[in-house]
Amino acid sequence: MNSLHFLTALACLALAGGTAAQAADDAAKPARIILVGDSTMATRSGYGDALCQRLRAGVACINLARGGRSSGSFRAEGRWDEVQALLRDGAAFSASYVLIQFGHNDQPGKPGRSTDLVTQFPQNIARYVSEARALGGVPVLVTPLTRRIFKGPYLRDDLGPWASEVRRVAKETGALLVDLNKISADAVQAMGSSEADTLAQALPPDPNAAPVVAAPGVAVEPQGTPKTSFDRTHVGAKGAALFSGMVASELRRQIPALRPAFAP
Repeated sequence: MNSLHFLTALACLALAGGTAAQAADDAAKPARIILVGDSTMATRSGYGDALCQRLRAGVACINLARGGRSSGSFRAEGRWDEVQALLRDGAAFSASYVLIQFGHNDQPGKPGRSTDLVTQFPQNIARYVSEARALGGVPVLVTPLTRRIFKGPYLRDDLGPWASEVRRVAKETGALLVDLNKISADAVQAMGSSEADTLAQALPPDPNAAPVVAAPGVAVEPQGTPKTSFDRTHVGAKGAALFSGMVASELRRQIPALRPAFAP
């Protein structure tokens, strides 16, 4: 072997050794999950904290979901800037997975939050994907959690069009997809209206009780304030456990590198 070939071989060995060392170093770092969404994912009204609690100690899980936010207002309020700052400071993690779930507040009738289903909503979701990737994050699109409203024996699919757009964006961008809308709707349909009501934050009102009248001057509940009464959108502990389990199961299935992050 002449000197040139010898030096080339040494360089290749050094490069291979460095690559292996870097891979080993990355593997030793913990993963990080960042949650971006609305009240159905947020603390106290959604499943996000319950999802974080399924992770092993040492795995970072940051729930930035906020009640009342849409794919447009989350960015307009500067909340996406916080996500981008976290991604820029990601050297300590093997990977940063950004779970993105919107749709509820993108629907019509919500001033300052609603987005157009054709011209705005899918573009907003696609932009989150591209910007997360540009900063080294791994975007995971999540279709909106079903509402638990029945019409007779059948669950109303009022979030279907928004879920379809998220699926389309995932396909076009190659982003990972957790189809929570379908998985949760199938489960809620199977359990029926009465059982589904037990997933809420509070018990359904007693139909025989006298109606509660708000006192004069009481302000309307502000946007994003955690719900404390019965409804069929937000979840209590039972609902959070159920739906966080669905998301965790999909993450384990689709992302092998994340499987060790979850507690048994």
